[in-house]
Amino acid sequence: MTYTTDTIKGKLFEDKTFSFPIRIYYEDTDAGGIVYYANYLKYAERARTEYLRHLGLNQEQLLKTEGKGFVVRDCHISYKSPAKLDDALNITCKVSEIKGVSLKMEQKLYRNETILCEIEITLVFLSLENMRPCKISPEILALLQ
Repeated sequence: MTYTTDTIKGKLFEDKTFSFPIRIYYEDTDAGGIVYYANYLKYAERARTEYLRHLGLNQEQLLKTEGKGFVVRDCHISYKSPAKLDDALNITCKVSEIKGVSLKMEQKLYRNETILCEIEITLVFLSLENMRPCKISPEILALLQ
C-alpha cells in the first residue's frame, strides 16, 4: 500500500497535533463580516484531510484502490467567539481515541491564542461496497498512532 504525501501546508507537532492555517474570505461571511456557523465544519474537514495527507494517507487513493474511507458519525461543536473577514486562523487536529472501526478527533480553531471553536468528531472507517463499518487496517493505524 503506497500513500502520497503532497500536503498543501500544515505542521505536525511533537505531541501529534497537526496545525493547518486558513484565511477568512468575503465568501465565508455574512453581511456583517462574521463567518457563517456551518463554515467552521468545512474548515475542520479541510484540516482533517490535510492532516491525513500529511501522515501519508491520501483519501482519494484509498477510496479508489480499497473502496474504503472515513465518514463522520457524529460531531459536537462549541462556538466560543466569531471569526471575521480577513482573519488568519489555525485549525488543529489531534486523534484522541482509536477503536477497531472508528476514531475520535479533537479540533480547535484559533485566532492567535484565542480559541474560536472546539469540535469533537467521531469518524468511522467504512466499506463503500456494503456501506458497513470495517476494521481500520494496521497500516493506517500505524500512521494515526
